[in-house]
Amino acid sequence: MQAFHSAATKLLCLAALAAVVSSSILDFRPSYRNNNNMARKRALKVLSEHPVIDGHNDFPMGVRDVLDNDVSKLNFDHDLTKEEPWASYALNHIDIPRMRKGMMGGQFWSAYVSCNTQFKDATQKFLEQIDVIHQIVAKYPDDLMWAESAADIETAIASGRVASMIGVESGHAISSSLPLLRTLYAMGARYMTLTHVCNTPWADAAQTEDGWFPPRVNGLSEFGVQIVLEMNRLGMLVDLSHVSTAVMNQALDVAMAPVIFSHSSARGVADHSRNVPDDVLLRVKANGGIVMVNFYACFIVADCRSQNATVADVVAHINHIRVVAGVDHVGIGGDYNGIDIPPVGLPDVSHYPDVFEALIQSEVEWTDEDLGKLASGNLIRVLKDVEAVRDELAIMERKPDNTWIPKQDLGNDTDCSTEW
Repeated sequence: MQAFHSAATKLLCLAALAAVVSSSILDFRPSYRNNNNMARKRALKVLSEHPVIDGHNDFPMGVRDVLDNDVSKLNFDHDLTKEEPWASYALNHIDIPRMRKGMMGGQFWSAYVSCNTQFKDATQKFLEQIDVIHQIVAKYPDDLMWAESAADIETAIASGRVASMIGVESGHAISSSLPLLRTLYAMGARYMTLTHVCNTPWADAAQTEDGWFPPRVNGLSEFGVQIVLEMNRLGMLVDLSHVSTAVMNQALDVAMAPVIFSHSSARGVADHSRNVPDDVLLRVKANGGIVMVNFYACFIVADCRSQNATVADVVAHINHIRVVAGVDHVGIGGDYNGIDIPPVGLPDVSHYPDVFEALIQSEVEWTDEDLGKLASGNLIRVLKDVEAVRDELAIMERKPDNTWIPKQDLGNDTDCSTEW
């Protein structure tokens, strides 16, 4: 099997992130009420009507690492905990049976390759990952449905299938090219995170706040602003997971449509650079966006390596975002298949109902309507709002932006480029 570094690199990044987690954590854990059985029945009823749409899953990275993207070898409709090579794979959190048990109605599949590809062959590898996602969805038409719009998501859920969308994880996918951004959108990508654990020539990553490396453009460059605006014109969700706080604020300054955090939690609960500060949560509320809570233990508790993160900690982040930003601006973005330490009791996607049961028993009051918004309603509403902005801009005859990134913004990172 070809050795590919993406999963190993991602695990190394996660391990390093764990080392810089702050010890500051707000105690926002729920106190549980009696009658768990009633809470369970209520959670299952809500999810039968409003199944979970998850904002981020890295399973396609595993298909590359484990199967060299040979989908003919994939048995996604089997329990992959019992089949090799998956049973021995560290990031084994999803398959169709577990999605069904988890009462899922939608999944953004992550097209991801590591920062080591930036300025080299990143775009090729991202295109390969988009291609393999298409193949996976096509192989299981009874369970998965390709979706490129809010209407598609609703159709998939109504037909009892899991709406399958693409999220591009990191702006280095487009090699600083607006035409490539449009190409990814045409191939079905419906969000793009502006960075991963590296700066792009036009946006700074969260790790600049931890001292991993210096900022490159002190937030979002002028060309980065043009990327955000072009994403708005296309109807592509702007994903602010992984970026620095400066980028969060600068993107919110210029965005014409709601933004998302596809897999981030609350910094007011766990003080980590990958989480969203309270002042930004308030801006997400004003913007109409959504923060989809990440389940990685090292983002949701201070001491993740002690293996003590639980469903209560996930609930704490959800409740905090709800209290600060409002119930219309929170969702689920588990980051499964990309994390090595899930919370105790939440080992994979089959346990999403446990989160809703715990929310029902928490100190914050959740109506069935509220729970439905968290599960899928908020994400569908945000996507509809982004599509509405796209349609308005089309009526205004907003044209594609054909600006090239200024050569000086690339600095010395042109060794693998031909003549400018």
